[in-house]
Amino acid sequence: MNISSDPDLRIPPNWRRLTEAGWLLSRAWHGIGHLDPRGPPGGPPALVIPGFIANDRTTMALRRALAEGGYRTYPWNDGWNLGARADTIARLKQRLDEISRDKPVLVVGWSLGGVFARELARAAPDRVRAVVTLGSPFSQDPHLNNVWRLYEWVAGHPVDQPPIERITAKPPVPTLALWSRKDGLIAPLAARGTPEESDKAVELDCSHMAFGVSTSTARRVVQEIEQFLAELSS
Repeated sequence: MNISSDPDLRIPPNWRRLTEAGWLLSRAWHGIGHLDPRGPPGGPPALVIPGFIANDRTTMALRRALAEGGYRTYPWNDGWNLGARADTIARLKQRLDEISRDKPVLVVGWSLGGVFARELARAAPDRVRAVVTLGSPFSQDPHLNNVWRLYEWVAGHPVDQPPIERITAKPPVPTLALWSRKDGLIAPLAARGTPEESDKAVELDCSHMAFGVSTSTARRVVQEIEQFLAELSS
């Protein structure tokens, strides 16, 4: 699977995967704090969905950066992300109702959370302002990553036969894909996608874990979101 003439289709080498482990301490440190909504009460609502084997504490830095940017940010409130379940999208639609019934919600998904975000937008396009994926393996073969075996063991189903439909086509809402060639877990093209699978794709200079844990990367993510939304309105 990981041998390809296209380097962007190659699974990251094991040495790069090991560098991701260096973020575990930072992940725990940045997870300290309350899990209530953050940011100005009147700010545009934003929902952040954590990645595989991550929870709302893992995305604390990202929610803080969005709050600093003026968003009213909300955790997904569904514990650890242990893989897709048959009711995952239904639960996320309910979460949108809890967050805002009169304003469309910006949905930001890290890694597997971004795959969920795209399917949520497909199921409730009128409730989603835009989707932003961070190192999310939404495109290509679902085996183009270093964690698919672990995923199958934890989630209890084959990575290519999830209980919710996996569609690579662009959702019917504005969609931004942020990805990195320094990602130690996901093949670049799997997270970038093809031009028709998202409205815009931007390469960042960061590891996979940094998308959810690094304060500086989180602030860069917010900058890219603001630029993307500004381009849409211009």
